[in-house]
Amino acid sequence: MDKRLPQVADQLLLIERELRVLGWWSDEPPSDDALASREPFCVDTLDFEQWLQWIFLPRMKIILEQDLALPNASGILEMAQMAYAGNARDTRHLQALLAQFDQLITDAT
Repeated sequence: MDKRLPQVADQLLLIERELRVLGWWSDEPPSDDALASREPFCVDTLDFEQWLQWIFLPRMKIILEQDLALPNASGILEMAQMAYAGNARDTRHLQALLAQFDQLITDAT
């Protein structure tokens, strides 16, 4: 078992919590078409926070629950920086959490 799994699980919960604090957590999922986008981060159909909630967090949950290999790299912070360039102040905590996630993925066991 990858020693990072508990830390990754905790980090995902913190990311979810921050999305809720920001008021960006939704009970209504996007349409199936929006979720089926072939573009990276579904940039053509979803806001970045929607992608985090409906694509990223569920996929990571599956990886953790099924004890699958963690990704070899993560560049989520870079995408967040682009998505929130005009709102960096309000999203700085979310971006810090995403940076910590990226670092956990980068750190080899």
